Amino acid sequence: MSTEQKSILSRLSIMVVLMAFFLLAIFVQITRIQYVEGEQYRDLNEHRTVRNDTIFFNRGNVVSEAGNLLATSMSKYDIRMDVATVKNEVFEKNIQALSESLSEMFGKSISFYETSLRKAKKTQNRYLLIARNVGYMDYLKIKNFPIFRLGVYKGGFIAEQRTVREHPIGKIAERTIGYHDYRGAVGIEGAYTDYLEGSLGWRMKQKIAQNQWKPINDNNEVEPKDGSDVITTLDINVQDIAHHALLAQLEYFEADHGCVIVMETKTGAIKAISNLGRTTAGKYYEKRNYGVWESHEPGSTFKVASMLVALEDKVIDTGTVVDTEKGKMYIHRKKVEDSHKGGYGKISAARVLEVSSNVGIVKLIQKHYKSHPQKFVDALEKLGLNSKIGLEIKGEGQPYIPSPKDKKRWNGISLEWMAWGYGVSLTPLQILTFYNAIANDGKMVKPQFVRALRTEGKIDKVFAPVVINEKIASKQTILKLRAILENVVKKGTATNIYTPLFSMAGKTGTAKKYIPLTRNADGVAQGGGYSNSAYVASFAGFFPADTPEYSCVVVIHNPNKRKGYYGATVAAPVFQKIAEKMYASVPVKTTIENTSPVLPSLDLALRSSFVRSHLETTTIPNVKGMSGMDAIALLENLGLNVRFQGVGRVASQSLAKGRKINKGMTIVLKLS
Repeated sequence: MSTEQKSILSRLSIMVVLMAFFLLAIFVQITRIQYVEGEQYRDLNEHRTVRNDTIFFNRGNVVSEAGNLLATSMSKYDIRMDVATVKNEVFEKNIQALSESLSEMFGKSISFYETSLRKAKKTQNRYLLIARNVGYMDYLKIKNFPIFRLGVYKGGFIAEQRTVREHPIGKIAERTIGYHDYRGAVGIEGAYTDYLEGSLGWRMKQKIAQNQWKPINDNNEVEPKDGSDVITTLDINVQDIAHHALLAQLEYFEADHGCVIVMETKTGAIKAISNLGRTTAGKYYEKRNYGVWESHEPGSTFKVASMLVALEDKVIDTGTVVDTEKGKMYIHRKKVEDSHKGGYGKISAARVLEVSSNVGIVKLIQKHYKSHPQKFVDALEKLGLNSKIGLEIKGEGQPYIPSPKDKKRWNGISLEWMAWGYGVSLTPLQILTFYNAIANDGKMVKPQFVRALRTEGKIDKVFAPVVINEKIASKQTILKLRAILENVVKKGTATNIYTPLFSMAGKTGTAKKYIPLTRNADGVAQGGGYSNSAYVASFAGFFPADTPEYSCVVVIHNPNKRKGYYGATVAAPVFQKIAEKMYASVPVKTTIENTSPVLPSLDLALRSSFVRSHLETTTIPNVKGMSGMDAIALLENLGLNVRFQGVGRVASQSLAKGRKINKGMTIVLKLS
């Protein structure tokens, strides 16, 4: 064998050995991947093509005391189609019928849908968009359209669900009903979010294209559990009255913002609360919860607290005479002046409140507490006026009562200024809580926004009234103040709202706004004192005057001074409209009996015989033609899970009348 041949064989042998090693390495690698790391790669592949998709729960409902929906979760669906998965013969046989159904549902032509579907079939589109933001009832209809009724794999039907939060009564009381989202935890929704939230479900989905997934099965692997319901103290009829009474006044006086709160005297239940702020375009909406949040100098409505302290300490009586002189006095060169030119001369302490004499109340408090102001302050603090109420909803404003102990803030006029409502600070709800105690025979109760908590139709908890102060003053003092406050309307500063047909009691308030010191772009100082053009007009009281059932506070900021700015002119008429409409035009008891059914554990006596007969049945009632809100409340009280679409009265129901009720069944209502 020649040298050349030996060289070729040698190189060939080396190549064979190298190839053998290479093949061996490939075999080892395949074995490692298949048996050693196989499970890891199989899991990785599955996770890239199959995933668990979270299904979000529906938050519980927020409802009025009568069962009317205030906040609810509604399902919306995006409908798509995996056209590639539908067999050709099924597609050709049913495309015309499907196109007709889609045309009838969404309004576009039959040819539009047929062309779109054929194009998608030709391109093997696995994620064709059919419609967005479809409601639940329409989703149920579409699910049963030709081809779609075959399901995910045979019919290519893809429905992507999401949940949106809706307020059926619109923007009314929005800040109090609240929300819990990117805007923060606000109002009742924010305070009770843990209770309103449910538990998540999940569904297996398979990847069909880049960023496109479709459900593997028709059913969820784990069903989500909806949240529980919060039953508020709000009455939508009273809320509607209060909202529109306030809105009309704000619009007429071109005010910056305002609020009104109506409270049930004995329980502290808030029946209505409206907070409206002005936009640059002059429109009003629920901008801030002013009634809960905004702490401000109340002005003359605070005189009642000053008078209560003096009466309770027995340093004065209602007949004590005080000389208001010519309606003007100076304290350390600071002027105290009555709105009535020339003053009122010598008048009784009762008349001081009736005509809201600034000079009168200042002289009374100055005379008896100047040498020991801490006694006066201690009495106010005993009333709880220096402490927050302790509300469940966030954002309660901090009250402020100055004290001689605070050397930095107390000065030579602090006592006198407190007497007529300056230098102190309270929120409207804190003021109302005090006035409500006077109406409630001296018992101060905590304002209450929530009546009960409910899960799947069963009441979990009912909130009883909470007493803050069993007795803020003696019975004699309370009766004297109630008589004075009734006279404020009969023959005092609020005679403009007096009517012999209906009794009201309360106190007007007019306060100049303090403008903090600021500097403009040129460094020129602005503000730093009380304005002569910006005012806060208010009225706080209760009705009927002899047997108070409701208390109410109205506060309006920055009315147009040219049109009026006194509490009697700006705020008191709102109080009057609410009182008259609740008791004269539309008596409350009749209204409650003729609206939505009341929850069984809350007030059985208020149910009508119609509602009782349905709540005691074990079969589905016929709710067609009923108000949507009434129907929903009735069906939920029967233990049904209610879904609805639209507004108005019930046009159709998914479960037929007479069908046996199983707790937790879902019924779908179409409203029109």
